[in-house]
Amino acid sequence: MGEHTGIEWTDATWNPVTGCTRVSVGCDNCYAFSLANRLLADVYRRRIPVVDSPSNRLDPFAVRLWPERLDEPIRWSNPRRVFVNSMSDLFHANIPDEFIIRTFRVMLEAPQHTYQVLTKRPARALRFIRKNPDLLVDGLLPAHVWIGTSVENESALFRVKQLRSLPARVRFLSCEPLLGALDVELSGIHWVIVGGESGLNHRPLDLDWVRSLRDQCLNAEVPFFFKQVGGRTPKSGGRMLDGREWDEFPAALPKPC
Repeated sequence: MGEHTGIEWTDATWNPVTGCTRVSVGCDNCYAFSLANRLLADVYRRRIPVVDSPSNRLDPFAVRLWPERLDEPIRWSNPRRVFVNSMSDLFHANIPDEFIIRTFRVMLEAPQHTYQVLTKRPARALRFIRKNPDLLVDGLLPAHVWIGTSVENESALFRVKQLRSLPARVRFLSCEPLLGALDVELSGIHWVIVGGESGLNHRPLDLDWVRSLRDQCLNAEVPFFFKQVGGRTPKSGGRMLDGREWDEFPAALPKPC
């Protein structure tokens, strides 16, 4: 686990936690939910969920902790970008603060990697950081720990304001799946990912929504990454926008290997 991933904007995934619950329409066709229920159900059901109940034991996507996976990045010698909890949300309410602290300690102990922590719960992330200032370096999360939030439509724009309040050197937005036009205040944001939805029930992407976000990023001098048009499969629609691929990363940091 973690050695390879098909996600274009990262090198590896690291899942010390699995499982989540829906919080907005961007979760409706969650790939992690589908993967947990199709291919990983037997593996996940062997682990007792954090909230232990008969229904959660049967639910492969109930939140579960995997402490034996915590030291994986320490064992990876080659630097890489690491998507933290691609199968969960590190700031889900069921995850104890103590386990989040352990996860951050690993990130601090293995600074050869760049960690991409993406959450739909930036309010809890902010509360957690304020309670644990010892995880900061000179008052901020270190540059190798990126913190981001998902923004799929206008209803989720409140997350951007919450993210901006987080003391981090690199903050990013994942507008995937993009489900509508967005007018985003990009001050304090250092990277924007945009992508269409994929899967049997994918919702269509209007490329004008993508162009608008690209232009907002260009005007604000914020790196812009277009992950995919989407469709029946992630590769169905390709990655081209107006004749080119947009795969910008924060300029001061290395691109994935």
